[in-house]
Amino acid sequence: MASGIFAILDDIAALMDDVAVMSKVAAKKTAGILGDDLAVNAEKASGFVSSREIPVLWAITKGSLLNKLIILPIAFLLSAFLPVAITIILLLGGLYLGFEGAEKIYHFFVPHQHSKKEELKEAKTQEEILAVEKERVKSAIVTDFILSVEIVIIALGTVVQEEITTQILVVSIIALIATVGVYGIVALIIRMDEAGYYLIKKSEGEKSFKKKLGEILVAALPKVIKSLSVIGTIALILVAGGIFVHNVEYIHHLIPEAIPSILGEFIVGLIAGFACLLLVKLFMKIKKSF
Repeated sequence: MASGIFAILDDIAALMDDVAVMSKVAAKKTAGILGDDLAVNAEKASGFVSSREIPVLWAITKGSLLNKLIILPIAFLLSAFLPVAITIILLLGGLYLGFEGAEKIYHFFVPHQHSKKEELKEAKTQEEILAVEKERVKSAIVTDFILSVEIVIIALGTVVQEEITTQILVVSIIALIATVGVYGIVALIIRMDEAGYYLIKKSEGEKSFKKKLGEILVAALPKVIKSLSVIGTIALILVAGGIFVHNVEYIHHLIPEAIPSILGEFIVGLIAGFACLLLVKLFMKIKKSF
């Protein structure tokens, strides 16, 4: 009886060890998308009055958790009964991520419609502000859903050859990190200025350490969000390129061996992204003409 219990405990320990190792691998694979998820949501949750930033972020977080609850069972069912669908979804997601990255680069160089932050500044009444807030939350949840699909599928792709128990544990851990970790960091980022103002208020003199630190935090917030946006764009293109290079043998062999793998993946992601952007622009133009 005792030997049976110890055997079960040993199996559990071995399983958890495998889960820990595979979770590290999956986390590395999904790091790029997690970085973009962080950048997108830090941007969408900022710009509101102080009292509304956390409620907006909490609404997005709840939507993100719901997204994961929808995506995870479907992903496990596909993995068990139609594994080829995982690769197809991965490639489709790669096209979307490349398109998102290319669109951000395009909008950086080409003037486009006013941003959500400008819409928020233009809102005068409380009803208009709440309408913009609701639209921002909805947009963030939709983006989170697409990124969550990619996070789950990429994580699942790292453990697709493992037993279903390992798959469920590893992918669920990554999904939880993607929600709790990302939105926890976003909450800290968007409250940087509040922490700075608090330190300035509590400072004892013009040259005190508290005041200087507070001023640094206040000044750093817009720069942090802007830099996250740039990092997120690069991450999107790299992840997209990596998906095509590692899942399409023809593309993999097209990249010369002399080129570093990260540069090759970036070039592939950039080409795929701008090809998708061109097709979307053409489609919208044709649609508008009709």
